[in-house]
Amino acid sequence: MSFSSDAKREITQKKLAKPCCARAACYGMACFAKYFDTRGIVIQTEMENVAAYANKMFQRCGIHGETVEKIRPSGVLYEFAVKDPEQVERMHSLFQTTGTEVNLQIDPSILSGLHCVSAFVAAAFLCGGTATDPQKEYSLEFISNRTTLAKDFEALLAEHEFAPHRTRRKGMNLVYVKASDHVEDLLTFMGASNASLQLMNEKALKSVRNQVNRRSNCETANIGKTAAAYGNALKAIRYLEAEGALESLSEPLQEAARKRMEHPGLTLAELAKTFTPEISKSGLSHRIKKLETIAADLQERKAKAAQDE
Repeated sequence: MSFSSDAKREITQKKLAKPCCARAACYGMACFAKYFDTRGIVIQTEMENVAAYANKMFQRCGIHGETVEKIRPSGVLYEFAVKDPEQVERMHSLFQTTGTEVNLQIDPSILSGLHCVSAFVAAAFLCGGTATDPQKEYSLEFISNRTTLAKDFEALLAEHEFAPHRTRRKGMNLVYVKASDHVEDLLTFMGASNASLQLMNEKALKSVRNQVNRRSNCETANIGKTAAAYGNALKAIRYLEAEGALESLSEPLQEAARKRMEHPGLTLAELAKTFTPEISKSGLSHRIKKLETIAADLQERKAKAAQDE
């Protein structure tokens, strides 16, 4: 099951204690249904429990419909419909609508309290919403073919500080929430607390992964720099040795060269501890750099002499 399906299943398991909340839930499903007009209402979903939830809520409001299953190549489509003229009339009376509205607007009188708003938004999500898997991104969307309704819905979410945005996609109106904190809050508000917790956990895991990756990249880069530095030092010492130049250097430089050759894998700090008496890391670094400088100067002088011949 997808993250979106899990969130919807969680919402359908939420109990609405008050009749006004059940009415708000039915109103949310009606507004975001496939159609809601003089013919009645049709809600289509790929989730059987969403269709069952719609049936249950409308029955609580005294409106009876029926659910049918439609087999498609991609799977079963569940359709809850209220089409009986008497039931359709009762439904429009419940919502104070006629079914002939050109521009369907959200009636604030139906959303009498915060719990009613929660039930309305959750029902809208069941019928016209989707949530992206938080492993990919943080996004929660509501789709409607009604422009005025989409504007009202955006305003409703904004009123409750969920920072929504609105656009059009393939001829449909899209109201969406992107920021992870707002998606978490909206899921909780709709009654999908477990989905919200899953999103928070995923976000925490991503944060840890990013920190580990940054640390790993930094360590890898440091290892690469250190290895290059060790390689340069060994190369310089071997060059001086091959040219017979080591014997002419001071004893501290010769000792540093011998130690580096004997322990090529030790860090400067570790290598400094092998000296008797022990020397500082900075002191050893100075000697190694001096050896590299002498080798570079010798190589440059030989190259110049070869050109002059």
